[in-house]
Amino acid sequence: MLRLITNVGPSDANVLITGEHGSGKEVVARTLHALSSRASRPLVAVNTGGLPEGIFESELFGHVKGAFTDARTDRIGRFELAHGGTLFLDEIANVPLSQQAKLLRVLESGEMERVGSSQTRRVDVRIISATNAHLNAEVDAGRFRQDLLFRLNTVEVHVPPLRERRQDISQLAMYFLNRYAERYRKPAKTLDPSAMQAMLEYSWPGNVRELDHAIERAVLLSSGDLVRVSDLSLRNPRESTQRMEDLSLEEVESLLIRKAIDRYGGNISQAADALGLSRSALYRRLQKYGIGSS
Repeated sequence: MLRLITNVGPSDANVLITGEHGSGKEVVARTLHALSSRASRPLVAVNTGGLPEGIFESELFGHVKGAFTDARTDRIGRFELAHGGTLFLDEIANVPLSQQAKLLRVLESGEMERVGSSQTRRVDVRIISATNAHLNAEVDAGRFRQDLLFRLNTVEVHVPPLRERRQDISQLAMYFLNRYAERYRKPAKTLDPSAMQAMLEYSWPGNVRELDHAIERAVLLSSGDLVRVSDLSLRNPRESTQRMEDLSLEEVESLLIRKAIDRYGGNISQAADALGLSRSALYRRLQKYGIGSS
């Protein structure tokens, strides 16, 4: 993985990063930018799937004063902010089909107009995008443009789930351990050998994000300078299928949302439809329960 990132890094080629929720796609994107010839220029990140369709163009391309009711001043969009640098488009599979042609045009020509303006502006931006969805399947289903996919995945980097790269667990654990001990002004911590063994044997369904949260919680809960297995609060696989009646209302809602997102490969629109929610309502709940993407 590191060798592939290093090889891709200095290039200006667009990169598509794929992988499960929480596997570290945004970290890979930031590493690619830092290793590239654009490292001294901005890296601008945007969750494209989280943009309501009504403000998609304004967020990405900007707008001029008076372009619509609330446009009281000119506003620079994400493409212009990233000029000379990198634009990271997270959750790219969730861009509405109606907006994909507008995104494609900028990628093909390097030209765009702010909403409400007829002045064409040129932008020089490297695109790094990320998704946990299977974009070829989305193309086959008519939900994603094939020509846009071709523009996005000049190079594709797949981030394996943490369970498939267990050699990274100990290094990541120590990094998080030191970071949170410093953040919360705790004494320097060490991991009990049995705690490390438990982490190496755990399946990490939430990937790097779950490991991050487990270590943070352990730093806060552990007494003294030793982190034990009990401090990690790892779920027993046999206990992962809890009965609904044993869960709180919020736990049930969080569980159903996670299952819907997994069922539809991270496609927020489909998950929202299945749950009977609007996209904006689902995004509010994702924020509430700390359910992320990269």
